[in-house]
Amino acid sequence: MHTSSTRQIPEVGDVPRHVAIIMDGNGRWAKLRRLPRVAGHRRGVETVRGIIRASIERGIEYLTLFAFSSENWRRPQEEVSILMDLFMRALEQEVAKLHQNAIRFRVVGDLSRFDPRIRELVTAGEELTRGNTRLTLTIAANYGGRWDIAQAARRYYRAHRGALEPDAPLDVEALAPYLSMSYAPEPDLFVRTGGEQRISNFLLWQLAYAELYFTDMLWPDFDAAALDDAIASYRARERRFGRTSEQLQPAAEQAAAR
Repeated sequence: MHTSSTRQIPEVGDVPRHVAIIMDGNGRWAKLRRLPRVAGHRRGVETVRGIIRASIERGIEYLTLFAFSSENWRRPQEEVSILMDLFMRALEQEVAKLHQNAIRFRVVGDLSRFDPRIRELVTAGEELTRGNTRLTLTIAANYGGRWDIAQAARRYYRAHRGALEPDAPLDVEALAPYLSMSYAPEPDLFVRTGGEQRISNFLLWQLAYAELYFTDMLWPDFDAAALDDAIASYRARERRFGRTSEQLQPAAEQAAAR
């Protein structure tokens, strides 16, 4: 379990250890080409494959992709059905390839609303890839940041039932192990494609100290070069975690001397 960046300062490198992405713009990509929205979603799956490869090549250890939010159920039923079908097909066709490439596969979110077949495939994929260490790929599906914090609080109190005083405080470190992504370090870099500049209920707890990067590029067009642009922006940031710029100088000088 990784500690919170509000309590401990994580190591900072030239390459973000953990990248989290909201993959926005599939429908608009298709509309611009006078194609049905499903064509954009299918092309978006191809983009995922490319970004996984690019992440491995650049030394990224954790890649988290927001595939379906808890609010996306509000979309037209036809589109929701298409997205569920694409998710199921991707699980059937891609997980074995992930395993062959030593990639660990995880899914976070409330899976209770999904078809039993999807839940079975998720469980099987996570078990199959459990020992892989080349990259941890997390798909956020029926996920919401507020849901995550609420479910963590429920799990915490359930685990400590009968052992807590009525006025016992609930601090950051106590709750952190019960969050859905407690197995991963907090994201260093958050990317959102498609031109919107919102977090949209994604990893609200975990993004507390992430560097935010927004691009107008639609997700199906996001490639390795676009990822490099995001990483270049990340490298140009001064990650202080509450410290002053002057405090960072000795650490920078020591790193340069190595």
